[in-house]
Amino acid sequence: MSSELNVPMGSPAPGVAEHAPDNSGMDYRDWVRRSYLELVSSNHHSVQALSWRKLYLSRAKLKASSRTSALLSGFAMVAMVEVQLEVHFSYPRLLLIAFSVCTTILVAVHLFALLISTCILPNVEAVSNIHNLNSVSESPHERMHYYIELAWGFSTALGILLFLAEVVLLCWIKFLPVESGKIKKPTTTLATPLETTTPSQPNPGWQAALASTIIMVPVGVIFVVFTIHFYRSLVRHKTERHHQEIEELHKIKVQLDGHERGLQNV
Repeated sequence: MSSELNVPMGSPAPGVAEHAPDNSGMDYRDWVRRSYLELVSSNHHSVQALSWRKLYLSRAKLKASSRTSALLSGFAMVAMVEVQLEVHFSYPRLLLIAFSVCTTILVAVHLFALLISTCILPNVEAVSNIHNLNSVSESPHERMHYYIELAWGFSTALGILLFLAEVVLLCWIKFLPVESGKIKKPTTTLATPLETTTPSQPNPGWQAALASTIIMVPVGVIFVVFTIHFYRSLVRHKTERHHQEIEELHKIKVQLDGHERGLQNV
């Protein structure tokens, strides 16, 4: 009978352990230790879950930036190659320089974002396909966090803004040579026929380019305002999440301190 009392009884409830006799003190100590280990392990799993969430978020950002950069840079290259300049029309020098510079910067920004995504994404994909909780530490998404954010910002914010400017410049180059044709009417005189012209009319090409600019300017302003508002909301959400995590860690620390005092009192 006495030997049965010395056998550990598992993990009794806290209320049962507190009212147990003195010879069951080992059971209470085992229960405190087991609770301590479970609390530490749960904290470890929560940290790993946060790391996996960051891993999946980084992978999604890299995929989105690679798709967007490949698409917009391809459109910019096609627009630059397929645009047909009128030989008999004298384009403004600043317009041609602005179109060339905007296209070059647009392609360079998107290719840089595509380069970062192509280099980092395979390493992140290789780790995310491994079904092991401890493998998240092998992913470079934490160390390459700034590069991932840089690629995402270049692809979404700066790249799309440059693409809007590219559309405006392309409209000016395409529609500016379109002139309102002069109506020529021959006059019957005794001498050689003369050509008279009607009063000058507004240039429809210039009006079309101006209309596209007027439409695109508020669109660009709305895009910039939305981008700033989105990033501020995202930063506010991350700040709130960090405050919640700090509060949870503080509660866990208080519980661990309580368990350590219980172990010292036993």
